[in-house]
Amino acid sequence: MEANGLGPQGFPELKNDTFLRAAWGEETDYTPVWCMRQAGRYLPEFRETRAAQDFFSTCRSPEACCELTLQPLRRFPLDAAIIFSDILVVPQALGMEVTMVPGKGPSFPEPLREEQDLERLRDPEVVASELGYVFQAITLTRQRLAGRVPLIGFAGAPWTLMTYMVEGGGSSTMAQAKRWLYQRPQASHQLLRILTDALVPYLVGQVVAGAQLFESHAGHLGPQLFNKFALPYIRDVAKQVKARLREAGLAPVPMIIFAKDGHFALEELAQAGYEVVGLDWTVAPKKARECVGKTVTLQGNLDPCALYASEEEIGQLVKQMLDDFGPHRYIANLGHGLYPDMDPEHVGAFVDAVHKHSRLLRQN
Repeated sequence: MEANGLGPQGFPELKNDTFLRAAWGEETDYTPVWCMRQAGRYLPEFRETRAAQDFFSTCRSPEACCELTLQPLRRFPLDAAIIFSDILVVPQALGMEVTMVPGKGPSFPEPLREEQDLERLRDPEVVASELGYVFQAITLTRQRLAGRVPLIGFAGAPWTLMTYMVEGGGSSTMAQAKRWLYQRPQASHQLLRILTDALVPYLVGQVVAGAQLFESHAGHLGPQLFNKFALPYIRDVAKQVKARLREAGLAPVPMIIFAKDGHFALEELAQAGYEVVGLDWTVAPKKARECVGKTVTLQGNLDPCALYASEEEIGQLVKQMLDDFGPHRYIANLGHGLYPDMDPEHVGAFVDAVHKHSRLLRQN
């Protein structure tokens, strides 16, 4: 450790590295825990900070992103922070207009409809320079965290980003995006490659404590389409990010892949080059472990709606989950993000239960 308490790259030395050690498969004194969407609308202070400006303006303000990222850490003893941002800043940086419609979600006024629409997209190499505001938010947040816990960066995986760009927003079937896969396989691969080429420098620029890739719409693809249009790009992102970090002489970081509803591809995801595989709540922990083997860390996977239960029941559900996953190569989380109407007290009960039961589990 350097005399001034600064680690590599001039950031404060990390005091709690439990999350990182679990990600790398090392022994830990207890099971680390964080929550997807822990910086979210369930916190009154989040709603207050966010009320001042529209969604993407908030994303572009390093000061606001930093504040929102730190809010849950003031309330709960979480073992990691995750930067406040959105996966759709990447399509924006590629030149697409995206607005956040209150009550409806993201909307693209001019989605990709024809193959020639791909010509509207900017060169993927410029994306990282367009997203300097995210890097500024990360730098500011790391300084303000003062080494308390690691900071996670993230991005959406290529297929999930493609669904938004083609559908023009959320969709229950992804039929338009899947139509592309069947009718325009070449153009689909071209778009997925553009997105991959944009994501790699973006994630390298984010490299903080770890990077999580969200393949939120994995479940709309069956095994065949997934293996053809999602998995190759998921693999490629990990491989290229790691290669670029090595070339830049930067220390490796653990990478997390979370493919929601992608239970049919767990074995493949475990071999895709990520240290951690996130699970949603539909996957049985013991089955997942059998499937992925002992070389990756699993993350998850309490049903977010379990937080509607009493604090006592949350404790019992957490204990069951920890027993099923076991103490090694495991990071506790929910199986999806927190919902806006959840009680912060119950989130606190979840975090405390993980810490308490995981310590007991190691004593026995």
